[in-house]
Amino acid sequence: MKKGSYIIENTQQIAKNTYRTRLKGDTSAIVAPGQFVNIALAGSFLRRPLSVCDWDEKGLWVIYKTVGKGTSALSKLEPGQKLDLLTGLGNGFDMELAGSRPMLIGGGVGVPPLYGLAKRLMKQGVRPLAILGFNTAEEVFYEKEFAELGCDVVVATVDGSYGQKGFVTDAMPQEGTTFFYACGPEPMLKAVYNRTNTSGQLSFEERMGCGFGACMGCACRTKYGAKRICKDGPVLMKEEVVW
Repeated sequence: MKKGSYIIENTQQIAKNTYRTRLKGDTSAIVAPGQFVNIALAGSFLRRPLSVCDWDEKGLWVIYKTVGKGTSALSKLEPGQKLDLLTGLGNGFDMELAGSRPMLIGGGVGVPPLYGLAKRLMKQGVRPLAILGFNTAEEVFYEKEFAELGCDVVVATVDGSYGQKGFVTDAMPQEGTTFFYACGPEPMLKAVYNRTNTSGQLSFEERMGCGFGACMGCACRTKYGAKRICKDGPVLMKEEVVW
C-alpha cells in the first residue's frame, strides 16, 4: 500500500450515470488486476474505494457510478485538481489460474477491473470470453474496448434493450471454459457461483472503513474463518466462499 497525491487529468461520462477518470501519479504499488484504491474526498469522513480499471507507469483509470455525494463530487472535479489516494489495496486476481480459455463475468461497475485483467491475459497469449451484464442499454459501457483487446464479448441486459436479454448467467456457456473471474453485486456473484462448473475467483463489494485491514469493518465468513474483504480480498476463491 502507498499513500500519495494524484492529479486529475480528465473525466468522461461513458454511460448513464457512469464516469471514467484518469489520475496521474505513482502506480508502483499496483501489482495485479482487481486491486483497488481508496480516495479521500473533501467533506467525506470515509474514503471511497474504487476498483482500478487499468493502469500504466504514469497513472491509472477508475470507472464509477454516481450513486451518492462522494462519487457525484468526484465526477465534477476539474482537471488539475489533486486527490489523496491509497493505492495497491487488496489482493487482485490470480492470472496463473486462468487456463487456456477463462471467462470474465462483470455486472455493472463490476466490469472495470475485468478490463485490466483481460488486457494482461491477452498479453500472455490467453484469449478470454467477456460477459458483461447491465440493466438496460443506457448503462452499457466498454463492449468496444474489450473487443479491441481481442476478447470475445457478449453483452446481456435485463430488459433486453441491448444484446442478449437476461442476466449474465443466461449468457454463460456451460462448456469450453477453463476458469472464471467474476466481479459485481453479491446476488450476481452467488448466481455465477451456482451456475459455473469450473473453479474461479469472485471479487466482492463491501462497505469499508480503513481499506487496509485495520478496522475489521468488512470482515466476512469463509470456510477458513473470517477474512477481511479489503485486505484478504476483495478476491476470494469459489471454493472458500460461504453464502
